[in-house]
Amino acid sequence: MGKYVCYCFEYTKEDIIGDVKKNNGKSFILERILMEKKHGNCNCKELNPKGL
Repeated sequence: MGKYVCYCFEYTKEDIIGDVKKNNGKSFILERILMEKKHGNCNCKELNPKGL
């Protein structure tokens, strides 16, 4: 298991890289994370064991 980039949805750096490769340079995962954060559905700060 790699380190999570997003602890809310458990996405890793590898997930995002694979998403970008699969979608010709665009990351739908990153778009989802940004949208959820904008709508206040992000708890990564609380879920991240390092508190970051």
